[in-house]
Amino acid sequence: MRRSAAALAVIVVVGGCTGPVVRVEGDQRQPVRVDGTATPGDGPLKDDGDTAGGDGDGDEKGGGPGGQGSGGGAAPTTGPPHDDPAPAAPAKVLWSRGDEGFEVRELQARLRQVAWLHVGPTGTYDELTVQAVKGFQGKRGLPRTGRTDTVTWARLVRMTREPGKWELYAFGGQPAAEPDPRCLTGRVLCISKTSRTLRWMVNGTTLTTVEVRFGSQYTPTREGVFSVYFKSRDHWSTLYDTAMPYAMFFSGGQAVHYSSDFAARGYDGASHGCVNVRDEAAIARLFAQVRNGDKVVVSW
Repeated sequence: MRRSAAALAVIVVVGGCTGPVVRVEGDQRQPVRVDGTATPGDGPLKDDGDTAGGDGDGDEKGGGPGGQGSGGGAAPTTGPPHDDPAPAAPAKVLWSRGDEGFEVRELQARLRQVAWLHVGPTGTYDELTVQAVKGFQGKRGLPRTGRTDTVTWARLVRMTREPGKWELYAFGGQPAAEPDPRCLTGRVLCISKTSRTLRWMVNGTTLTTVEVRFGSQYTPTREGVFSVYFKSRDHWSTLYDTAMPYAMFFSGGQAVHYSSDFAARGYDGASHGCVNVRDEAAIARLFAQVRNGDKVVVSW
């Protein structure tokens, strides 16, 4: 009998498109990293610094004696079938959309360290955080739920370091320090370099608290007790050629004023010695209340 052979051709086509990791527009970056490889159903992928693979043991178990494809020829058993093993319990969810607190702030700070989130931590698990977590999960072959479960958190912790205070509060939100004793009488702009906050106080009662930024080591903000001697709603600095809205001058050319740079960059930058405020609406209200002659205390 003649034997014939059939040819089997197998063509495997692998296509892939990886989008840019971070899109830069001037000095602004997308708030959430975009990665074209992070699609549902992807296997575990590694980022720079990610030393972990999949979470399972990866073993493929073949048929044992008597099993399908074993070739052992053993007769099938006539006893009752074995129960299927119970499915593994899903990972416990730690935080998800709408949660608030210090733990969420730490999650966001760690996501910033690995470039999955580019806005400052807020302590609120918002839509940007959901998308950042989804991207992080998809890159590692984890279910893209957008919720931070124990597996996702363990992987992120392994890849990052514990955030410092000003990573956690890169764009404000930090608690204010106790007021300096010199702030407890009269009308006072009570400014703490320790907590980077300004309290507007009247007779010992805090009426407003805002985050502030100071000068660098080369142009430090002076410390001491001063008074507001000049207010300028739409001030322009001729020395630095920049806007200083809602300026309240207290020591030479140093003033409390709104800073759009502070609003955009947070504590990544510094002033030329002034006390910068990032919340424009808050300083507008403050400007309307403060009078010439009101006390200013700048302290550690």
